[in-house]
Amino acid sequence: MTAGSTHSESAELMARVSAALATVTDPELPFLTIAEMGILRSVTLDGAIPEIAITPTYSGCPAMDVIAIDIETALAKAGFNTVRIRRVLAPAWTTEWLNETARRKLRQNGIAPPERAAGKRALFSTVDVACPVCGSGDTERVSEFGSTACKAQYRCLRCNEPFQYFKCI
Repeated sequence: MTAGSTHSESAELMARVSAALATVTDPELPFLTIAEMGILRSVTLDGAIPEIAITPTYSGCPAMDVIAIDIETALAKAGFNTVRIRRVLAPAWTTEWLNETARRKLRQNGIAPPERAAGKRALFSTVDVACPVCGSGDTERVSEFGSTACKAQYRCLRCNEPFQYFKCI
């Protein structure tokens, strides 16, 4: 808070920032917000300047530049001409940061959410993945990689639907 600003002014600014950020989605999963994904790490104010910390889902994630531009655009529409965005690499993002809303939305959009069981490995592991369409556990992995590196391609042997699985990271 700067000299002369009040707590209510800061609260109003933070509410505007939060409302703007709630519109920013993951470009690869546009039905999920960056907050639901756990990409949005923190939001602070330096006077009237929003400072946003974001973490990529993996260090080479090509979506981070688009996400940063989307954050700047959303905040500009909310009246913030200056924004500071900081990329935080440690601790590294994990699928544990997906909130329950994200997991539900993944299922609703035909993507099996990552397993939460301890000891699951991200790549080349064998996990029991339930079909997001019919719920059957009778599924098989078709390919370790799907439309993006963080997803694998599966097929349900019960309802015969193909689907993607968001891998544990």
